[in-house]
Amino acid sequence: MQSVPTPPPAASRRDLLAGLGLAAAAPLALGATLRPAHRHRPSRPPVPGGRTVLLRRASLVLTMDPALGSGPLGAVENADVLMRDGTIAAVGTALPTPPGARVVETSGKLVMPGFVDTHNHLWQAMIRGGCADRNLFGWFRACTDPQRGRLTPAALHSFVRLAALDAVQSGVTTLVDWVDIFAYDLVESYVRALAGTGIRFTYAMFPPTPDAAPLVTKVKRELVDPVPLGSFQVATHAARAVEAHNRAHWEIAQDLGVMLNSHVLERPEQRADDPIGVLADIGALGPRLLINHAIHLTDAEIAAVAEHDVRAAHCPLSNMRLASGIMRLSDLGRKGVKVGLGLDGGTNDSSDFHALMKTAVGLQRARTTEAAVFPQVHDVLRMATLGGAEVLGLADQVGSLTPGKRADLLVIDPATLNFAPRFDWIGQIVFNGRPENIDAVFVDGRALKFAGRLVDVDTDGVVREAEAAATRLRSAAG
Repeated sequence: MQSVPTPPPAASRRDLLAGLGLAAAAPLALGATLRPAHRHRPSRPPVPGGRTVLLRRASLVLTMDPALGSGPLGAVENADVLMRDGTIAAVGTALPTPPGARVVETSGKLVMPGFVDTHNHLWQAMIRGGCADRNLFGWFRACTDPQRGRLTPAALHSFVRLAALDAVQSGVTTLVDWVDIFAYDLVESYVRALAGTGIRFTYAMFPPTPDAAPLVTKVKRELVDPVPLGSFQVATHAARAVEAHNRAHWEIAQDLGVMLNSHVLERPEQRADDPIGVLADIGALGPRLLINHAIHLTDAEIAAVAEHDVRAAHCPLSNMRLASGIMRLSDLGRKGVKVGLGLDGGTNDSSDFHALMKTAVGLQRARTTEAAVFPQVHDVLRMATLGGAEVLGLADQVGSLTPGKRADLLVIDPATLNFAPRFDWIGQIVFNGRPENIDAVFVDGRALKFAGRLVDVDTDGVVREAEAAATRLRSAAG
């Protein structure tokens, strides 16, 4: 994939490089064009900049807007996508190139909205692969609880940055991070790390005490609100034993005008907590409630969730890892419950959204022994994009390539050993795709990944910093 401006007719190569801010790197950039023609792509094409970018001649665009194309995913073949001032300006065939636009050639590639991760715990990157033989409660005791207390602001920043960039390079453009870390300096470091990656994020803060409204308000107004791509939720753990705590959390969320975000019935043992009953009793059931996991819901609880338009996050890879069970996703789908997909931090073990989609499909087929069960390929692609945006109340901003929405999108390269040859590209996105097929990631019209590489990120340095932080924490614990 190459990005080129639309210069005046007499523009030279040096003018082109200067316009992209790469004149000093001219030998490197020009060297790419001098390589043999059989090379798949230049080693370091110029990254598109400026206010207007045109993705030209994509072989397939999945808009997720049926009004723009064919089928439930709004598919358009051989189409252009125009981004202007951080928004989607137009989608169509043979769009005119605006003066001064940067043009990205996407022939042979696929374009679609970015993935929306509705549930994560980025700080848990520090314990990747850990406690592999434990269920949820054993994992808490042996991995998360001991490590959380050892965090320093610098170490936390390293882990969050590592995990957020991993999500970006995997195609995630929006994520929700559920965080139960309380010290203000740690929270400040967390939000700063998120903001520095350029990803669109929601910081879901678990208040440490029922009277924590001042702290929560301070975090929202001083740390999150000033970040243009940041938003806020109040997090909780719904259970009878802490019903007063849950009520206080819901009241804080209402006062701040944000969603309440609760873990619900991840393990069968949590049935005694009656979380859905608690959330009903405090008045939280409704479209401003997001429940995570929701694996062990009864028929009556599914009906209540559907009736009140409660939103849900499905985390199939984590649920398998922790032996938690299989969400009744097909039953929730029949009832019309809005469900998004979640990576769920350290027990996902990667940020591979293709694997997440494939697993969401496969688990329901394994559970029911029916190949036609919900979700099908088009269902899970929608869940990963527009469905996730609906879950978060952001569907008016992101999740589809509808003109006027923010320009959060992916360019996928199918010309790889794991993806080719073309047979059913839509199915191949789900069943064959991997993070390395994500050729470019744009958030708010800005390229965060381009030509297969993160933009302006020293990946090796990010890894070294996280490794050093983990080593220091282990040494201090020893």
